Amino acid sequence: MKRTIGFYGAGNMAQAIISGLINSGFYQKEEIYVYNHRYEPTLKKVEETYGIQVILREEELFQQSDLIIFAVKPTILTQILPQINPYLQKEHVLVSIAAGVSIQQIEKLTGPHKIIRAMPNTPAMVNQAMSSISPNKLTTQEEIQLVVDVFDSFGKAKVVSEELIDAVVGVSGSAPAYVYLFIEALADGAVLEGLPRDDAYEFATQAVLGAAKMVEDTGKHPGELKDMVTSPKGTTIAAVQSLEESNFRASVMKAVEAAAKKNHEMNK
Repeated sequence: MKRTIGFYGAGNMAQAIISGLINSGFYQKEEIYVYNHRYEPTLKKVEETYGIQVILREEELFQQSDLIIFAVKPTILTQILPQINPYLQKEHVLVSIAAGVSIQQIEKLTGPHKIIRAMPNTPAMVNQAMSSISPNKLTTQEEIQLVVDVFDSFGKAKVVSEELIDAVVGVSGSAPAYVYLFIEALADGAVLEGLPRDDAYEFATQAVLGAAKMVEDTGKHPGELKDMVTSPKGTTIAAVQSLEESNFRASVMKAVEAAAKKNHEMNK
């Protein structure tokens, strides 16, 4: 199944998705439409950069597109949904990437429609996103797979129950920030030991990137890979001991829990 795709919003995340769709060849430029709420200069930039179809009237976006991705902030989404109701058709599949707006909230504002919540993270901008896909009961398996394929085009996507979105936010949505803090801390430690700042960031970044790739490519448990590095009485086990004494794992778990809790509160 292939449908024309429309973007309501043309910000960074929308552009990351558009770039992924075009670069992967999953969608052609003439199959992609975009409308930007109240800010036409952004549309001009998107048109020049990607060569896709720019829409100046929101009702036309729904006339031209079967699959609609709402790439706007949560407050904007709840404002626009009631006003676009007259344009919605039974065959439309509505995809929201707005954090904190539940499927139930969307249904209250639109009525019964095919609705999917998607939660990509910011590495979408370098085609390395991890996205969760949570459909409502009106969405068919074929339509769900189409949306998974769309989000796979700029990273990876996995179908999860909406009730697990809080956990997804903690482990994926907010997680890039934890990793950036970790890279910064690694680099600071190296600078403390005399490594120039630029070199420190390069070594730290590549170490994190390589370690993540090892987990992905080998399929081994992270604990097993850790054990492969920690030689008896070696440097790594000394560092691991220091991290454990500082409650490293417990601190990370609490960070995931805090993000999940905050997201849960936003969804109320």
